[in-house]
Amino acid sequence: MNYPQPLPSLFAISPSPIISLNPPLNVEYSIRAFPLGGFVGFPDNDPESDIPVDDENLLKNRPILDRTIVISAGVIANIIFAYAIILAQVLSVGLPVQEAFPGVLVPEVRAFSAASRDGLLPGDVILAVNGANLPKTGPNAVSEVVDVIKSSPNKNVLLKVERGEQNFEIGVTPDESFDGTGKIGVQLSNNVKITKVIAKNIFEAFNFAGEEFWGLSSNVVDSLKQTFSNFSQSASKVSGPVAIIAVGAEVARSNIDGLYQFAAVLNINLAVINLLPLPALDGGSLAFILIEAARGGRKLPLEIEQRIMSSGIVLVITLGFFLIVRDTLNLDFIKDML
Repeated sequence: MNYPQPLPSLFAISPSPIISLNPPLNVEYSIRAFPLGGFVGFPDNDPESDIPVDDENLLKNRPILDRTIVISAGVIANIIFAYAIILAQVLSVGLPVQEAFPGVLVPEVRAFSAASRDGLLPGDVILAVNGANLPKTGPNAVSEVVDVIKSSPNKNVLLKVERGEQNFEIGVTPDESFDGTGKIGVQLSNNVKITKVIAKNIFEAFNFAGEEFWGLSSNVVDSLKQTFSNFSQSASKVSGPVAIIAVGAEVARSNIDGLYQFAAVLNINLAVINLLPLPALDGGSLAFILIEAARGGRKLPLEIEQRIMSSGIVLVITLGFFLIVRDTLNLDFIKDML
């Protein structure tokens, strides 16, 4: 028996759809009551399906390779969509490229601070601290300045400063913080300038998009590694759908470049997270298939598989509910109401 597979609904995780459409070819589209994600449902999981359980076209009865391809489709779609977003950015507005310059930039100087008192101005570039030149780029440049300032409360720190076309030295005496460290009341950042790179032809556009895609993917993977390796410290930074929407809205108001990057990173993030071998995720289903392949085609007992998947679904729903409540309470207008 041949039949088409149902396509994703707009929203998932609900005892019943609030809107259900049944167009020709037996494909059902539905909007669910709880907007906790999209999903693809198969006749295998439909208790009301009249398809025989031994039908060779049911997903559970298909060969291992077929099931692997189907289950990986969502991840592959996220990856393709992320690349397409970056390619659209390259072809439309261009890619932002950072060009590094020596020193550390001072974007902001707080009023009545030690820096303001001793003559440091917004836009100044710190080239050296106590005679030691700063590296051209990277987080080390900023941390070097911060470390010297923190270790020098009420002591003169000699800064070599670039202001416009002039270079000169300023002595700043950090104030002492409540914890005994020094502070001068400035915001510091890497001294970089952002320019736009526009592709000259379609081949260059694909090349630029590929390089940016791999760069963003590496950043996402590194961030997840840090999250799991230092979960106790980074757990508070894990965001749910409410926080993601809030960040997306803020990015959209700022600039179009950031919106492209945000959308691409979001899709890469979804792809990587869905590949994690956790129950209720695509990676969990792929893990079951790998176990089956390792067992010579013998599946795990259905009862064990269902228990594992059920526990995973409960965990995902619980975590999702917690993140939604926490992120909602952290919204600015909610804080104002409270």
